Amino acid sequence: MNLLSERIETLAESATIAMSRKSRELREQGHDVISLSLGEPDFHVPPFIKEAAIQAIREDYSHYPPIPGYKDLREAISHKFQRDNGLGYRPEQIVVSTGAKQSIANVVLCTINPGDEVLLPAPYWVTYHEIVKLAGGIPRIIETSIDNDFKVTRKQLENQFTARTRLVIFSSPCNPSGSVFTEDDLEEIAGFLRDHTQVLALSDEIYEHIQFGSQHASLASRPNVYDQVVTINGLSKGFAMTGYRLGYIGAPAWLAEACTKMQGQFTSAASSISQRAALAALKADPEELKEMQQAFHQRRDLVIEALEAIPGIKTNHPQGAFYVFPDISALLGKSAGGRYLESSNDLCLYLLEEARVALVPGEAFGSPDCVRISYASSEDTLKEALQRIKNAVENIAP
Repeated sequence: MNLLSERIETLAESATIAMSRKSRELREQGHDVISLSLGEPDFHVPPFIKEAAIQAIREDYSHYPPIPGYKDLREAISHKFQRDNGLGYRPEQIVVSTGAKQSIANVVLCTINPGDEVLLPAPYWVTYHEIVKLAGGIPRIIETSIDNDFKVTRKQLENQFTARTRLVIFSSPCNPSGSVFTEDDLEEIAGFLRDHTQVLALSDEIYEHIQFGSQHASLASRPNVYDQVVTINGLSKGFAMTGYRLGYIGAPAWLAEACTKMQGQFTSAASSISQRAALAALKADPEELKEMQQAFHQRRDLVIEALEAIPGIKTNHPQGAFYVFPDISALLGKSAGGRYLESSNDLCLYLLEEARVALVPGEAFGSPDCVRISYASSEDTLKEALQRIKNAVENIAP
C-alpha cells in the first residue's frame, strides 16, 4: 500500500545528504571514509555566543517568541544590514526563521503559483530546485561555465525570460562553485530586473563572511532594484552555528508580512535560545571571524594546488564559501574499477568505492560536468583525501 502524496514522491532527496548517508553506511561497515560532501564548518561556535545561549536559558527565554523574531534581534539584523551591506531594511521588513532554508521556502511559497517560472543559474544549491517544484513552479535552468567563473549574464537571463517568469534565485558567494559576484556581476542581474519589474530576485548571501580578498556586494544595494530583491542570510556558515538553525530575510514589507503568515502555519518562531545567541553574534565585530576565514583561505589554496596536479580535472579559483567545483568532463566516457564513468554521479560512486572519499555529483546542482568538493575539514584530512582522489583518477583508463 502506498499512501504517499505525489508531492513527496516527486521530491528528490538532497544529494549532499544522500552522499553523507552513503558515507556513514560505509563507515558503519568498518571502512575508512573521508567525507567532503557536507557544507558544514568544522569549527565550534565562538565562546561569547555560547555564553549568550546559556544566559538565555538562565533568564527563562522558554516561551513562544513573536513569529518573525524578537524585536531586539530584528533591530540588530537591521543594524547589521546597514553596517555590512548598506541596506536599509527596517525591523518590520525582517523575518527570522529556523535556518536560511526555511527562509527560502517561505519566500518561494509566498510568491510562486503553479506554472510560474523561476530562473536558476546553474550551478545552483540543490534545495532551490526542489523548493520551486514543491511550490508548483517550473525551474528554468541557465547553464554557466567554469570559463567565466560560473557567472550568469543579463543576456542569458533575457533569453530564458517568458511571461510566466516570477523569480530569479542565486547565491554569492555561491554554493557550490565558491564564485563571488562583484558589483559588475550583480549589475548584470540588476539590469535584467529593471527591465522586468514583475520579477523578484532571491539573493542568498549566507556565505557572506567567508570571502578571500574581496568586499561582499549585495544585489539589493544596486540602484533601483531594492524593492525587487529579497536578501537571505543566517548564522550557520559565518559563525559555525549550523545546529542553532537560525536564518533571516530582508524583504519588501508586503513580502515580509506574507512570510510571517506562512511561517505561522508551519513552525511559528525560531528557537528562543537560538535567537538570543544570534543577537550576540550579530552585535559582534565581523573581525571576530577573521581566524576562521583565513583558515578556509589556506585550505582553498591547498585544495586547488592539489587538484591542478591531477590530469583531467579543471578548476576555477573560487573567491568565497568553502567549496571547489571542478570540471571533470575529461574523465567521463572512460572506465575504471569495472565501472563505466558516464556521468559525474558515476565518478563520485567510483571515488567513494575505490578511494573512500565522498564528493557530491554536479547533476544535483544543474552542472553534470562537475563535482562539488567541500574543504570544511582539517588540512591533514584534505591532504589525505586529495591523494586518494589522485591515485584513483590515475587508474581511469584513457
